[in-house]
Amino acid sequence: MKKKDIKILLVDDEPDILEIVGFNLSAEGYQVIKGENGEEAVKLAKKHKPHLIILDVMMPKMDGIEACERIREFPQLSETIITFLTARGEDYSQVAGFDAGADDYIAKPIKPKVLISKVKALLRRLKSAENSTESVLTIGDLIIYKDEYKITVKGEEITLPRKEFELLSLLATKPGKVFKREEILDNVWGNEVVVGGRTIDVHIRKLREKIGDESFKTVKGVGYKFMD
Repeated sequence: MKKKDIKILLVDDEPDILEIVGFNLSAEGYQVIKGENGEEAVKLAKKHKPHLIILDVMMPKMDGIEACERIREFPQLSETIITFLTARGEDYSQVAGFDAGADDYIAKPIKPKVLISKVKALLRRLKSAENSTESVLTIGDLIIYKDEYKITVKGEEITLPRKEFELLSLLATKPGKVFKREEILDNVWGNEVVVGGRTIDVHIRKLREKIGDESFKTVKGVGYKFMD
């Protein structure tokens, strides 16, 4: 997908943020839609169906957390990437954001070049999502052969037990996205057996041992994400 075809919805009640961030995103070639509060965020998201939404948390009329929850109610926006851009860095705010359906969290102030790099990293997930239905998924030195239930790391074939393979395949479909524990349990274990969060931790530990500790990041109180 070309940059000119990518739509980014930027919502913040600070005019300076809208102007500076919006300018830098437009200069990169993206289509930028702007809003000033949570209510506008929901309406604009439904109308334009953006690929990425950048939301402030503290806004008038409707805050970013509630706006995110509303946006996630629309099936046609289920694949839209949502990240919060806010000065609030407290853990509880981040957890609330992830619980509302956000994919990531960006703390401000942030330099324009760093923000653009972050946006590019977020948008790479679009490509990963498009490729998630393919039988072979390649991420750096990791290749996942879904039909054969095997992987290779730097050319070396590694055989994984079924649940480890399914857990890795899930996380790798969207590198950088935080998968909540409940989401992991639903997708990997479903209704097969009653398992707890400790089961996920054990499987992640085993994957770290086989693939590399740096490939997985724990988001305390939320879940895990795969690092590309």
